[in-house]
Amino acid sequence: MILTVTLNTALDLTYRVRALRPHATHRVSAVAERPGGKGVNVARVLAALGHEVTVTGFAGGGTGREIRERLADTPGVLDALVPIAGATRRTIAVVDERSGDTTQLNEPGPQVTAVEWAAFQEAYAGLLGPASAVALCGSLPPGVPVGAYAGLIRAARSAGVPVLLDTDGEPLRRGVAARPDIAKPNAEELAELTGFHEPLRAARDARRRGAHAVVASLGPGGLLAHTADGHWRAAPPATVAGNPTGAGDSVVAGLLSGLVEDLAWPDRLARAVALSAATVAAPVAGEFDRPTYEEMLSQTDVSVSA
Repeated sequence: MILTVTLNTALDLTYRVRALRPHATHRVSAVAERPGGKGVNVARVLAALGHEVTVTGFAGGGTGREIRERLADTPGVLDALVPIAGATRRTIAVVDERSGDTTQLNEPGPQVTAVEWAAFQEAYAGLLGPASAVALCGSLPPGVPVGAYAGLIRAARSAGVPVLLDTDGEPLRRGVAARPDIAKPNAEELAELTGFHEPLRAARDARRRGAHAVVASLGPGGLLAHTADGHWRAAPPATVAGNPTGAGDSVVAGLLSGLVEDLAWPDRLARAVALSAATVAAPVAGEFDRPTYEEMLSQTDVSVSA
């Protein structure tokens, strides 16, 4: 079982409009609602790949109930969310069908009390036993300590469970120091962490800070990996038009599934790039277009990086 942690879960709403214009009234042509937050998106992709996944984090209020009801209908995904008093947030993606651009609106997360945080830590410790790997994903809601991910990484390492970290800012800095097996920042987050804007130099510095492996998302340019086994760049054969929301989460799913399947790093990276591109081609986050995935998987170029 793979465990994904989403401390700031959300109900994702995707609106499609013909053309998004400021100060104008729009007719929405289609609406999609899905359980969201980065780790939830990761879990849905992992389940579609055939893995059993458990989702944990926080859920509260009417939005939290709706997320749990929808997760109950998701094959391969087990709900282990911890209830809280505050209401789970919503995120809204507005897709401009004319340009293909997406505008994202993210509500703030609910306030988490010290008692609720302690309850989560107890639940998390119990879930580590059957876990083959853990993904720690996304932002921290108010009330959760900024060093939360560092503590969760140390707990996973003590239990002998490999852990992947996907966050930013100070939680990323503290989390990297706790020595995750994989850190997956994007290029901007990596530059903020290290002060270096050249991706390979920045990835090398992030490994010196504690991460065993660093995989940096380079947007349409694919991925850069700096690991103890070698350094690689993985690039898709072509740019895919569509909604990029959730593409980074699919990278996490590709890396994590490759880890538990004991794939070589080039194969993990090819899968991650193909899944990311196939997610851009899908209508909503947490899904991927399988024909695009299969096509991209066979054509993704993975080369040794200097």
